[in-house]
Amino acid sequence: MEEEVRLLLGGLGNTTPTGLAPAAVNAHSVASGSLSGRRVLLIIGGGIAAYKCLDLIRRLRERGAQVRPVLTKAAEEFVTPLAVGALAADKVFTELFSREDEHDVGHIRLSREADLIVVAPATADLMAKMANGLANDLASAVLMATDKRVLIAPAMNPKMWDHPATKRNRATLEKDGIHFAGPSSGEMAESGEGGTGRMAEPLEIVAAIELLLDRRPKPLTGKTIIMTSGPTHEPIDPVRYIANRSSGKQGHAIAAALAKLGATVRLVSGPVSIPDPEGVTVTHVESAREMRDAVEQFLPADAAVMVAAVADWRTANEAGEKIKKKPGEKAPALQMVENPDILAGIGHSKLRPRLVVGFAAETQDLLKNARKKLDKKGADWIVANDVSHATGVMGGDRNAVRIVSRSGVEEWPDMSKGEVAERLAARIAAALQAVEV
Repeated sequence: MEEEVRLLLGGLGNTTPTGLAPAAVNAHSVASGSLSGRRVLLIIGGGIAAYKCLDLIRRLRERGAQVRPVLTKAAEEFVTPLAVGALAADKVFTELFSREDEHDVGHIRLSREADLIVVAPATADLMAKMANGLANDLASAVLMATDKRVLIAPAMNPKMWDHPATKRNRATLEKDGIHFAGPSSGEMAESGEGGTGRMAEPLEIVAAIELLLDRRPKPLTGKTIIMTSGPTHEPIDPVRYIANRSSGKQGHAIAAALAKLGATVRLVSGPVSIPDPEGVTVTHVESAREMRDAVEQFLPADAAVMVAAVADWRTANEAGEKIKKKPGEKAPALQMVENPDILAGIGHSKLRPRLVVGFAAETQDLLKNARKKLDKKGADWIVANDVSHATGVMGGDRNAVRIVSRSGVEEWPDMSKGEVAERLAARIAAALQAVEV
């Protein structure tokens, strides 16, 4: 670690992790000034990944950012205030009850003077404090007192990341509007402990910071987009219902990606167990009829992206009481009726958005069924995906889609649902801009 600090302080010698000469990297960074004048309060948590923050500080300063560091007591076991302060060219704050800093309520001042607060590494302990409102040291007090956006880069053992307590804290922080960078998957510091929990690399964190602090106009600013996501539940009786295996992961990811591009997103979500996407207005519904009514209330709009796996049928007569088994009697026959076709309703509406995107979840004849759907529903694009059990798409984290339009079929490679979302959001932005030209 001492050697790494020496190299960082000396400008990384002759090369950088990117393989470019440092002069070239620095010239590009200074010229771009992507974070020029922006103030970042960096809270360094106590994990082995704390050493990456030395590089993170340098990367931020290359881009013009002012970095003010806060170290937890545990962080000082991994990196020293001397090394951090030398790279940041600023004072390093460590004590909540510092006589020097608290004469003017320093933790409040620190929390308000920054444009963004970054926590890296965000340990399980720090995440628990944030989620539960604890403020017993300088870092947690600053996080409680701030009125600025917060980005965290979690880093911990995979078992800790997957622990039910951490999962609850993650969900709470997401609902509170905390932004996340990572974690990534890979080998950990401990031998044989690979999995999800590695802190995002410094340049990945920088990219997330640049996105949050980007002052430039976004391509979907001023655009309203209606979305649906998740399954619907069609009641049989007060206990039972008809449903499908949609998790809502793909739809929620697309909603978040569109919001990041500046869109006002009105998401109508069926019953899911994942958090609402940040920056998105969400209406929660149960049945297909409730979803249709909610969608229609949001018209007119610039675009509609219908991702929800809406149940095609429901029972004709929902039982008011739980249907009981009776010895010797056959199972009750359920009379089914067709649910409203939400996509077709939007595609053929008098208030039809300029761009209508539907999804086709198929287990056979994928392109044939997607093309039929394109014509029948009045959509501009159909995003077709194979949801056969073997693909793991339903409820999984990856997807391989095809974009079917009247001009042909565009096949996308297998990628994460987040990557699909970002790529589709960019395509939607381009299409809406082209309409205006």
